[in-house]
Amino acid sequence: MSPDLVLMAGVLASGAFTLVLGIVHFAMPWLLDFDGAIPTDGDPLRPLELLVITYQTKRSDLRGIAQIMNHAVSYTLVSIGLVELLASRWLSTWFAPYLLAWIAGWWFLRATTQRHMGSRTGDRLVAAGFALIGVFHFAVAVM
Repeated sequence: MSPDLVLMAGVLASGAFTLVLGIVHFAMPWLLDFDGAIPTDGDPLRPLELLVITYQTKRSDLRGIAQIMNHAVSYTLVSIGLVELLASRWLSTWFAPYLLAWIAGWWFLRATTQRHMGSRTGDRLVAAGFALIGVFHFAVAVM
């Protein structure tokens, strides 16, 4: 098998994985029970203070921002997955290394922020897996 075919197979496999992960991520608020984890009842939260603006944060705000961020990540994952599945159309273009480096950066960011989930063996394995996806994209970018 030629190196180009192996490279394309890797990008397509990454794209399929990323697309599926993005679709599953849309269900994370339900799967991880955001509503149960962030109840609307309880002690008041510290207000958000930005220079001259004070905003009394509610628990529903916290739940909302968690869902907004989750859906933004989901949208990004689906987008990256679709772009990678179309790699045969752009992988030989002038902008491919830049796009691949951006995708690598996204995966490195995702890998390093896995620590916010904890330090269990599974958390470390997920971080390592995401870092390897980043390394793959970076290696393809600099080829």
